[in-house]
Amino acid sequence: MKITLNRINDNYLFECKNSVGNSILLNNVSHSDSDKGVSPMESVLMAVASCSAIDMISILKKQRQEVTSFSAEVTGERIEVDEAKPFKSILVKFFLEGNIDPKKAERSASLSFEKFCSVSKTLEPNVTVDYEVFVNGEIVS
Repeated sequence: MKITLNRINDNYLFECKNSVGNSILLNNVSHSDSDKGVSPMESVLMAVASCSAIDMISILKKQRQEVTSFSAEVTGERIEVDEAKPFKSILVKFFLEGNIDPKKAERSASLSFEKFCSVSKTLEPNVTVDYEVFVNGEIVS
């Protein structure tokens, strides 16, 4: 796996590309051109959400669950360590709609975080990653 990073202005705006040319913009959100791109720490939260979402959708498809809508909200709590501010904890809330067995939805999240999600596994043991699952507006975990 290889990523390239190129600075694209005189400040803190960067373009990161993968090996097939797909890209995202990264920026220092405290700078004046922060309307472009996301911060590196925001990208970590995005990576946790998308990694686990891919796992969950894959598991639910195999179980023939009919997911008509899938979204997530991710929040991260940071702490100060010297000059850095790493994450202490992350909470991912998943919102699923459709003809879905709530137990299967909860199990798919559990399997993702306990076994499959490489991003959350990369953060262990320094960051606690928790989740909540909502199916058709009702919390199931």
